[in-house]
Amino acid sequence: MTIRQAFDEMFGADTAYADNAGPLFGDHVSVNSAYRWIQDWLDKSPPGLMAARRRQAELFFRRIGITFAVYGDPDAAERLIPFDIIPRILARAEWSGLEAGLVQRVNALNAFLADIYGKQEILKAGILPAELVLQNPGYCLHMAGRTPPGDIWTHIAGIDLVRTGPDQFFVLEDNARTPSGVSYMLENREVMLRLVPELFDHVTVAPVETYPEILLETLASVSPRGDRAPVIVLLTPGRHNSAFYEHSFLADKLGIELVEGSDLFVRDDIVYMRTTQGPERVDVIYRRLDDDFIDPLVFNPASMLGVPGLMAAYAKGNVTLANAVGTGIADDKAIYSYMPEIVKFYTGEDAILSTVPTWRCREPEALGYVLDHLAELVVKEVDGSGGYGMLIGPHAPAATLAAFAAKLKAHPEKFIAQPTLALSTCPTATETGIAPRHVDLRPFVLSGRNGVNIVPGGLTRVAMQPGSLVVNSSQGGGTKDTWVVDDWDE
Repeated sequence: MTIRQAFDEMFGADTAYADNAGPLFGDHVSVNSAYRWIQDWLDKSPPGLMAARRRQAELFFRRIGITFAVYGDPDAAERLIPFDIIPRILARAEWSGLEAGLVQRVNALNAFLADIYGKQEILKAGILPAELVLQNPGYCLHMAGRTPPGDIWTHIAGIDLVRTGPDQFFVLEDNARTPSGVSYMLENREVMLRLVPELFDHVTVAPVETYPEILLETLASVSPRGDRAPVIVLLTPGRHNSAFYEHSFLADKLGIELVEGSDLFVRDDIVYMRTTQGPERVDVIYRRLDDDFIDPLVFNPASMLGVPGLMAAYAKGNVTLANAVGTGIADDKAIYSYMPEIVKFYTGEDAILSTVPTWRCREPEALGYVLDHLAELVVKEVDGSGGYGMLIGPHAPAATLAAFAAKLKAHPEKFIAQPTLALSTCPTATETGIAPRHVDLRPFVLSGRNGVNIVPGGLTRVAMQPGSLVVNSSQGGGTKDTWVVDDWDE
């Protein structure tokens, strides 16, 4: 039995726990005040209740079609993301600090994107190496010198946060291109209200249900035709995409059309949607399609998913793309390592949210350190996502460490390394009982001409396997409802 140490959010302290059991605490371990009603509920729940609720949640998700596909997996079409019935709790004071940091960070990201595609002042100041930006695969030369409507680049950002202590939150990565997961945040709240409504009788939980309304207002605010009621569509790659459920869910919640590239066409640098009543001009496209596929006349000529001529219409300012083309460079993990300097450069303030210490393997000294300490570190591809292409050194066998060392020596510029963080744990209903599992948090930050807006909470992702630090759904992770708690009944 392996014993580990991690900050447990329910018990409010570093707690020893076994991989296949709950915390090893004594009778006098106190429960974090935000969790006291949860503890009471768990104590009073009859045996088997958690398993029954888990089965009910699975049935609910299956009935409404919440599945997650993973390319290359023959069972992908029927995969459900595991859902945990025990909510993750954040006190209002904790959330307020995170919210201020998120607003600051996303404002800095928008300023950074506007600058590197514009005057490039941050490069002239030597804050970042010019080659790291200008030679980056995520840098879109087609956007150089261009300004999207409203000068807003990342309208929807997903910022991944991890916690290691009572007041220790870190940004793990930025998702400024096409962040996903918000549908699970909304559906998790709905299933909690259905399955355990009694919990909401004892606590005031900040709502997340307003997200679709706020997103619609955000998208409408950046319409290139001003106050006129805009026509907004959601552009999807199609039903074979792993996140297609979310695309259809959001289009329905927003009350907008879900379209594929073949449903749109461009005439005289204006985008139109094909309808049964004839062409209808489109003002805003919420695109869930990567840059490479969005316009075959500009990017990948073999793409059958995009809209020929879309970039010409975009360049003329006749349509808004959310998020803007070229935002993917902000997801680069080498760029991420400079975020404290980026925030300071554009806001004049120190970053509120901490960044995980990062070794850029492109730098010889950093590479040497990483190779010498590979078994202690987490190594990631700079353009990686979904938990793929990642090494968790302490859990890797010798053969895997050797293979990764060879990759690092061959292409050091493709990797960064970070210390292995002891991600916080939350109580989770497993098949063998209540046990701690590591979690992260993805809040969704909306930016438009109407300002920056964040619904309280976000998507909590859970590493369902004992001892695992990988929370990604594509790697078997699950989700929890996230509660921002205003007050508790005495």
